[in-house]
Amino acid sequence: MSGKPMSESRLTMAVQMNPEDANPAGNVHGGVVMKYVDTAAGVVAIRHARMIAVTASIDRLDFHNPIFVGDLLILKANVNFVGKTSMEVGVRVEAENLLTGEVRHTASAYLTFVAIDGKGRPASVPPLILDSDEDVRRNCEARIRRDTRLAERNREKTCAPPLA
Repeated sequence: MSGKPMSESRLTMAVQMNPEDANPAGNVHGGVVMKYVDTAAGVVAIRHARMIAVTASIDRLDFHNPIFVGDLLILKANVNFVGKTSMEVGVRVEAENLLTGEVRHTASAYLTFVAIDGKGRPASVPPLILDSDEDVRRNCEARIRRDTRLAERNREKTCAPPLA
């Protein structure tokens, strides 16, 4: 299976935030942002694998600034790491005030997706080709997050009671 560069699956999508996306104070609900983050990341994972990919986990979703009704929500998603059947996708969320042009970094997220074959089983995905220093940096940071996830999962297993 030949590799694919990060640039081949990268995505930028945008959607304007409306009153139904927000609370009475005009702040967009975090859950609305989460849905768009998952959607953008899913598209990137499917583009990379060229098969169905499902969300396995969301490592982090950090909110930095509020998003308001009328803002243009801009999501920039990128595959950062590829394993045998899984992929880490990073999503940067920005909000643009369409009246002033001000753009704010509002959230960042890291999600893990697993590619699924026609029988619903995990399937191999193409390796990732790193073309730039930025690609190498993203991949290195993703490997550290992956190692941390695996170590945490192993620690949790040691605390689990034995199955009867």
